[in-house]
Amino acid sequence: MIKKINDFLAGWPMTIVGGVFLLASFILPRVGFPEGEYLAWVCVVICGIPLLYLAVWRIIHNRGVSKISSALLISMAMIAAILIGDLFAAGEVAFIMEIGALLEEMTTARARKGLKKLIAHAPETGRVIRDGKETVIPAAEIRRGDILRILPGETIPADGVITAGETSVDQSVMTGESLPVDKAVGDEVFSGTQNRFGSIDIEATKVGEDSSLQKLIRMVEDADKNQAPTQRIADKWASWLVPVALLIAVIAGLATKDIVRAVTVLVVFCPCALVLATPTAIMGAIGQATKHGVIIKSGEALEKMGKVDTVAFDKTGTLTYGRLEVSDIVPTADIGEAELLKLAASAESRSEHPLGKAITEKAKNDGIALYEITGFKMEAGKGVSADIGGKRYCLGSEKYLSEQGVTPSAAASDALNGLRAAGKASVIVSCGGSVIGIVALSDTLRPEGAAMVKELESMGTKAVLLTGDNRKAAEYFASRVGITDIRAELLPENKVENIREMMRSGRVCMIGDGVNDAPAFKTADVGVAMGAMGSDIAVEAADVALMTDDVSKVPYLKWLSNTTVKTIKAAITLSMCINFVAVTLSVLGVLTPTTGALVHNAGSCFVVLLAALLYDRKYKK
Repeated sequence: MIKKINDFLAGWPMTIVGGVFLLASFILPRVGFPEGEYLAWVCVVICGIPLLYLAVWRIIHNRGVSKISSALLISMAMIAAILIGDLFAAGEVAFIMEIGALLEEMTTARARKGLKKLIAHAPETGRVIRDGKETVIPAAEIRRGDILRILPGETIPADGVITAGETSVDQSVMTGESLPVDKAVGDEVFSGTQNRFGSIDIEATKVGEDSSLQKLIRMVEDADKNQAPTQRIADKWASWLVPVALLIAVIAGLATKDIVRAVTVLVVFCPCALVLATPTAIMGAIGQATKHGVIIKSGEALEKMGKVDTVAFDKTGTLTYGRLEVSDIVPTADIGEAELLKLAASAESRSEHPLGKAITEKAKNDGIALYEITGFKMEAGKGVSADIGGKRYCLGSEKYLSEQGVTPSAAASDALNGLRAAGKASVIVSCGGSVIGIVALSDTLRPEGAAMVKELESMGTKAVLLTGDNRKAAEYFASRVGITDIRAELLPENKVENIREMMRSGRVCMIGDGVNDAPAFKTADVGVAMGAMGSDIAVEAADVALMTDDVSKVPYLKWLSNTTVKTIKAAITLSMCINFVAVTLSVLGVLTPTTGALVHNAGSCFVVLLAALLYDRKYKK
């Protein structure tokens, strides 16, 4: 009950009500209504109760010097001001403290929707084969050793090994790979991944909490729990501010025999400007970042970004656009490139495979009219065949063509090896038992990648590639942007292990776009998601989202972080100087609790002004 009342009073609506009554209590006595000063009681109650609750809670639950907080010092000043009858001063310090707490809450609140969306990937049911019969059972009842049948379009409910059938599996949720992976008997599949084409039977090897998807969910949960929030600057300083303020107040009171001077010292010593320094500067920085298409969800992340010395990049959708395009058309017989593309696109025109769709899209964009086809046949995870002009064409992988009795020529084999070395996927085109050409497809590199990596290096920051893709593709793209530290073929837990290893020697920022990057985001000091095309789960798990998918914004983030920290330090220095002058004037009797509260308020205003200037600061490379 007490917590509910406290939460109600501590919200924005009631705090604003308290501020209105506080302002009225200051104005009314000065225009002929002396009773108006009692309206400050409303602010004292609304803003003071949450303050007292926080101070007492920290005394009871915190350890050591952390029991002494800014809330304790301001509570003491508020109570002292009430005891001498200066209600405005009591209300003012409580109100400023509450505003600072609310601003900080706005800048540090972390969205929790991502974990729920990740859990949504977990299938609720599975089709188990028992005694030769198919039975749909809850996924929680699947046991190790069960034979499961997964139809096209279904999500795989447990980790397992294929015992029958062939297919292509979209396992981007686990590895971030842009292409579905062809699977056959003996290959491993993961829970939460999607069966794209053929029907397969698998033997469950890891079920329930042991499955890959549940491990992924658990890693996100654990990493989130282990993220200790940064202690507020005001509370760090309070451990010595409280005893110093008390000592000066007691000495001033005893030396002058004036309790009002002692109370004034407590009022002006309140660290309200310190409370405001961090959240207001962070709000200014977040506002500026938003103008540049960068969404920063955590003030803590903004502060940490400036200390980052290693940036780990995912490949697909981060350094690349994450979409397949035809990159090479290589005839290996007496045929032109346009004709080879026309034949390949015609044969693939009824295919549902991403490679086939990309080839057809290329022909469409080039204005190529397709041939009529008959006898179309698709073998999941292998390739397609079709009749064009009375001839039978087969398109697919080397394995598929080998099954059709087609052996690539030496020239075709050399071309295939060169395309593989460049990290490209190849579709071999054959007719009449001979290879007539190859159509290669590749993800597309973001043009700003190389300049961004170079700029990071100039700022003393190392770039690392962490990807679930195969090593050849990783090495090819890394070489194009200038990254030399390459770690490929990684599952989510492998990415987390690599992040932890790098964190032993420095601060790490992880940049990615897929669901599989969520645990790495949570583990790293700072997680940055490609917001425009990245998954909702990745965006929710990350601290920062690049809404324009422009990785060149990463160096800007580092600059903004450093500038924000400098602004906070400048604000703290200014507020401490004002406090020093105000304490001196209080001891001399120049200030009263009310005028001291106004001077104290002026310091808070200067802090807010400095933060506002941060909003329009220009970034220079």
